[in-house]
Amino acid sequence: MRTKLFLLSFLPLFALAQQTQKPVLHGRHWMAITGKPLAATAGAAIFQKGGNAVDAACAMLAATCTMWDVLSWGGETQALIYNPKTGKVIGINALGVAPTGATPAFFKNKGMHFPPQYGALAAVTPGTPGGLCTMLAEYGTMSLADVLAPAMQLAAGYPIEAQTANSIEREKKRIATWPYSKAVFLTHPGEKREAPEAGEIFKQDDLLQTLTKLVETEKAALKKGKSRKDAIYAAYDRFYKGDIAKEFVRGCQEQGGLITEADLAHWKVITETPMQVNYKGIHVYKLPQWTQGPMLLESLNMLENFDLKSMGYNSSRYIHTLYQVMNKAFADRDFYYGDPYFPPEEPMKGLLSKEYAKQQVAGFNKEKNDPTMKPGDPYPFEGKINPFQSLLQQWPGDNEKTKDNALAMSEKYLNNVWLGTTSVEAADKEGWVVSITPSGGWLPACIAGKTGVGMSQRMQSFVCDSTLNPFNVVEPGKRPRVTLTPTLALKDGKPFLSFAVQGGDTQDQNLLQFFLNVVEFGMNVQEATEAPNINTYQYWLSLGDDDRKPRPGQLLLQSATPDYIRRELKQMGYQLRFEDRTSGPINAIYFDWKHGSFWGGSSNHGEDYGIGW
Repeated sequence: MRTKLFLLSFLPLFALAQQTQKPVLHGRHWMAITGKPLAATAGAAIFQKGGNAVDAACAMLAATCTMWDVLSWGGETQALIYNPKTGKVIGINALGVAPTGATPAFFKNKGMHFPPQYGALAAVTPGTPGGLCTMLAEYGTMSLADVLAPAMQLAAGYPIEAQTANSIEREKKRIATWPYSKAVFLTHPGEKREAPEAGEIFKQDDLLQTLTKLVETEKAALKKGKSRKDAIYAAYDRFYKGDIAKEFVRGCQEQGGLITEADLAHWKVITETPMQVNYKGIHVYKLPQWTQGPMLLESLNMLENFDLKSMGYNSSRYIHTLYQVMNKAFADRDFYYGDPYFPPEEPMKGLLSKEYAKQQVAGFNKEKNDPTMKPGDPYPFEGKINPFQSLLQQWPGDNEKTKDNALAMSEKYLNNVWLGTTSVEAADKEGWVVSITPSGGWLPACIAGKTGVGMSQRMQSFVCDSTLNPFNVVEPGKRPRVTLTPTLALKDGKPFLSFAVQGGDTQDQNLLQFFLNVVEFGMNVQEATEAPNINTYQYWLSLGDDDRKPRPGQLLLQSATPDYIRRELKQMGYQLRFEDRTSGPINAIYFDWKHGSFWGGSSNHGEDYGIGW
C-alpha cells in the first residue's frame, strides 16, 4: 500500500481511482458506521428491527460509550441530523457546562493556567445521556428500551478488544488513584497485568444498573399512559434530577469535582440551527462556534479563491496553500470561538463572509510559510468595530515564545494533538441522515460513584486568560469550545456526504481534505478516507497540560511523500515530520442518487467499522 500512497502524490486526476485496503461499503436500505465492530453491529440490529437512522445512531452511540471507545456515558454528544420531512439540517448541542465554582480564579489559585486534564475536577456536566434521549424522542421511532438493549448486553459482559484493554493497562497507575474506576477497570488487582486481557469478558455491573434504571423509568411512564416521547424524557429526568444524579454528584464531589445537583438539573440539550457555507454549489453544514466546526467553513471560503485541481493533489503548491488557509482559520478559531449562549457575541457573520475570506487570502505569501499568523478582524464585515482590538494586537499566537517551541514536539504533546473521540454515521432509505462526533470520559476516566459513568474531561478546553480567547474563558454554566465536529453536505437540496473523524485538533483539517478529495479530485469515499493528509500544528492546542503553544512551520506528511516534494516544502520554510497514518479514522457516507444507493467509507486503521444493507 505504501507504493500506492506514493503514487497518489503525483498521478494525474484520472488515475486517482485505485484499490483500497478496505472495500467501499454498498447499501440500498441503510448504512451504519462507527468506531467499533460490535457497535456497528448494534446499529445494524436496530435497522433490522425497523428503526430509522436516528434509532440506529443512538444505539451505536450507546454501544460505543459502553465499550469505552475513547469516550463514555459522562461525555458529550455533538450531532447533525438531516430530516427528510422538512429538508432541514438540525444541530444537537449536548455538551456539558462548567459547574458551580469553576472560575479562572479557582484554577489560577491552584497554580493552573488551564483547567486540569484528568480527574473529577476536569469534568463538565454529562451531555451524552440527554443528547441520546433528545435525538431519540424527537426524531427516532423506537423505545429507549429497544435502543439501549445492545448497550445493556455489552454492559452485562462482552469480550473486550485489545485496543481498549491495553489502554487500561497503560493508564493503570492513574486509574488506581480513583476508587470507582479502579473497581471497574483493574480486573486483576495485584497481578503483573491488572487490566483485562483481550477477549476477556468485561462486565460493568454499576453501568448496567444505571441503564436499567433508565429503561425501567421509561416503562413505568408508558404504563401510566405517557407517550413514547414523554416516557423517554422521564428517563432523561431520572438521570439529571433523580437518584442517578444524586449518586453521580456524590461520587464526583468525593473525588474533588465541583458538579452539583443543581448543575445537572439546570442543564439542557439545545436544538439549534447549524452554520453553513456554499462551496461550488455544495452546502456544507457544521455545528456553531461552540465547536471548531466553522473553522472548516472558513477554510472552504478561502479555498474557493484558488484553482486547487490545477495545482495537483498533494503537490507542494497545494500543500502550502492548504497549510496557510488552515492556519488562518485556526487562528480565528483560537481567538474568536466560544459558547454562543454567553456574552460576548462571537463575530460569526463576519468570519463566514465570502468577502472576509477574500481579504484573508489576499496577502498570502506564495513562497514561504508565515510563522507569525494571527487572527484576522472580521468585525468590519459586520459593520462593527472590533471591541478586542487591543487584545488582538498583543495576541500571544504571534510572539517570539511560540517560535522558540517550534522543534519541541514531545510524545506527550503529540498525544494531546490526537486525543479522544469516536464517530457515528447512519443513513436510511427514508432519507434520515445522522452524523455524530461524541467524546469525553475517555480512558483514563474517573468514574462517578456507583453509576458506572465516566466523567468528561472537557473542562480543559476552556482558557483562564482572556488574552488567549475572550470568548472561551471558563465560567459556571458555560460550554467550552470543543474540537468535536460532525459534518453534513447537501447538493441540489439532497444529502451528498455525511462524514466525521476522531482526533482532537486534527479533526477539521482531516475532514477538510477528505471533502476536497471527493469534490476536487474525484475520489470515492473509501479512497478519500485512506488518502494521505497533511497536518499543521500552527495553532493553540485545545487539550493537554500547560504546553499548548503553536509549533509554527511544523508539517506532518505521509511517509511515502516523494523526495522532490520534501525538498520544495523545506525551501518554503517547513520543518517536516512523517508518519504512515496522517489522520484519525474517518467515517463517511456518500449518497448515490443516480443509482439510489449508499456508499460507505471507513478508514483503514483503528477499529472503525461499517455495515450496510
